Amino acid sequence: MPEIFLASLLLGVFAGIAAGLFGIGGGALIVPVLVWLFQARQFNPEQIMLVAVATSLATAIFTSIASVRSHHKLGNTDWGRARHLAPSMLVGAGGGAVVAEQFSAEILRWFFVAYLLYTSVQMAIPRQAKASNHPTKQFLDYPMGLLIGVLSAILGIGGGTMTVPYLVSNGQIMKNAVATSSACAIPIALSAAASYALLGWRDSVLPAGSLGYVYLPAFAGIVLTSIFTAPLGAKLAHRLPAQRLKRYFAIVLLLIALKMAW
Repeated sequence: MPEIFLASLLLGVFAGIAAGLFGIGGGALIVPVLVWLFQARQFNPEQIMLVAVATSLATAIFTSIASVRSHHKLGNTDWGRARHLAPSMLVGAGGGAVVAEQFSAEILRWFFVAYLLYTSVQMAIPRQAKASNHPTKQFLDYPMGLLIGVLSAILGIGGGTMTVPYLVSNGQIMKNAVATSSACAIPIALSAAASYALLGWRDSVLPAGSLGYVYLPAFAGIVLTSIFTAPLGAKLAHRLPAQRLKRYFAIVLLLIALKMAW
């Protein structure tokens, strides 16, 4: 639908800037806005959350690649650790999409409301994370990667809000954890988006223009603008009072959570 494509172009602008400026994935904005757009176009109510989550994950493939390129040039990415986490994240994200399809739209909605509330509190009351002095416990990468993959697929996010704290607690400094988390978001987004596409492949109730549960007009609109505005957001982070803006954005996320809960 052309209206959704045009609205998604604008959504991509804001999601890209937010991702670059605040260091969070665009899913926190993309999923709820897509839900409202799909409700306005009277999509099947039981499929709206799944389609929004799947579409958000498909866009994360491209935004994560753009982010990884920037981090790699700066030499901040721990590729060894990313490769260690990737297999379990791939499995977890693919399985998470299967789990999400079994949930009702109501349960998925409350999952996402809880995620928004958690993220808004983290942004409003930031804690200075410090790398742990304890030896790295890489044996935890497999269960943690599995858990992060499952939750990311259910929520429609790249997993940064979980991967970064985990890596910092395991000895990485913040800039390396953020860079490595961006690399980890690619296998999560690829696996989950592919799983959602296959799960909805033969569903005749999905709207025209869908690739399984991924709604292509919204996907195309978001990607076309967000890949350009994410680097812009990163540049603005060095010029604007980012910490104060984070608190304002936390209020926006809180209001979105309340709106979705209502």
